[in-house]
Amino acid sequence: MKIAIVGVGNMGGAVLAGLAKAGHEVRAGVRRPERGEELAEQYGVTHGSAPDVVDGADVVILGVKPYDILRIIGELPLSRGQLLISLAAGITTEQMEGAAPDGVGVVRVMPNTPAVLGQGMSIISAGTSATPEQVTMAEQVMAAVGATVTIPEKQLDAATALSGSGPAYVFHIAEALIEAGVHLGLTRAVATQLVEQTLVGSSLLLQQSDEHPAVLREQVTSPGGTTAAALAVLEADGLRSTFLKATRANRDRSREIAREG
Repeated sequence: MKIAIVGVGNMGGAVLAGLAKAGHEVRAGVRRPERGEELAEQYGVTHGSAPDVVDGADVVILGVKPYDILRIIGELPLSRGQLLISLAAGITTEQMEGAAPDGVGVVRVMPNTPAVLGQGMSIISAGTSATPEQVTMAEQVMAAVGATVTIPEKQLDAATALSGSGPAYVFHIAEALIEAGVHLGLTRAVATQLVEQTLVGSSLLLQQSDEHPAVLREQVTSPGGTTAAALAVLEADGLRSTFLKATRANRDRSREIAREG
């Protein structure tokens, strides 16, 4: 399977790295030759202009910004039978199908940056132009960089608010905990080590345990103890409601991007 990636910034670059490490034949469409040489040295991928790498590819992945998606689709030499995967938030499959030639299967995928380690979470939604075989192909491609889930497109904005943007929330929490540790008198190095391993271990426990997150939380929380005191502050300051408002804002912004496109 020949895969072309046009747009190798943060998200496109993460997917490219994950696919290359998984052994896929990947070609990178770049504007600057020096960027292509950098990717070739890091991951062993070939590179060229966007039209050059798209020609003959089985799968074309667009890692460009949402406001560039429709313009770039119109400029690429896409052909019948190719699978077009967009990593952009907001822009719908219907909008992309209107810009793409007939016979090109369109699928939206919202991955996240842990894809660079093969630990990503990719949400897949197919347009009406995509065949079942092409949806399976998209799942196979994205499985190389982590877990996948295929859902109706009407749910994609909500799912993006959780996993697509989720790493930023986790990193923000990590940053806040590290700063809290420094304020409590720990060195930054020690606070960083404590927070990093706590997040890694807790994530693995959550993933591998059959228990609900509430049960796992209760196992750490002794009545009247130190954890209970800390959780009481988080609840009083509206942690749950803040996450609800944040994810709604994320979902609503995705919808606005679609209208702007």
